[in-house]
Amino acid sequence: MLNKTVFSFSVAVALSAASGTVCAASASTSVPVSANVTQNCAISTSSALAFTTYDPVGVNATVPLNATGQISVTCSKGAVGLTIGMDNGIHVAAAQRQMIGVTATNILQYNLFQPPSNAPGTACTFPGTTAWTASGAGLLTLTSAPTKVARLYNVCGTIPAGQDVAADTYSDTVGATINF
Repeated sequence: MLNKTVFSFSVAVALSAASGTVCAASASTSVPVSANVTQNCAISTSSALAFTTYDPVGVNATVPLNATGQISVTCSKGAVGLTIGMDNGIHVAAAQRQMIGVTATNILQYNLFQPPSNAPGTACTFPGTTAWTASGAGLLTLTSAPTKVARLYNVCGTIPAGQDVAADTYSDTVGATINF
């Protein structure tokens, strides 16, 4: 009887092991994965266009005052059809950009020009040749974005010579837009 029990036990273990192998199975499938990357850009001020002191009696009676500001543009890699536009500012009068003094009746006219090339970092030349506007020929056309790394573009500003202006602190705000 003892052998019979041992035999029965051995058979039961062998059947359990065999059924575990038979029951283990697998199936597989593929999982589609997708994503879209859209063309996207951002623009910000890198450095303000801050003129030094305008001297209407001395040097600026005959020589314009020039200054350079800078904007930063970041676009998704490969972005194309990019342009930067500059509006006429909040104190514009008859398409002439102007800063307004703390005393609101005081006005100081100025102009914005594109750098002579659309290559990032191109230095300003004065006098500027292409006025920077919000549309048409005054848009700065950029090359395709080689990477997502920010590119810097200079904003060339000129206060024309010979303005008869009062002593005051003048300012304006110009909107810069990246079109993509």
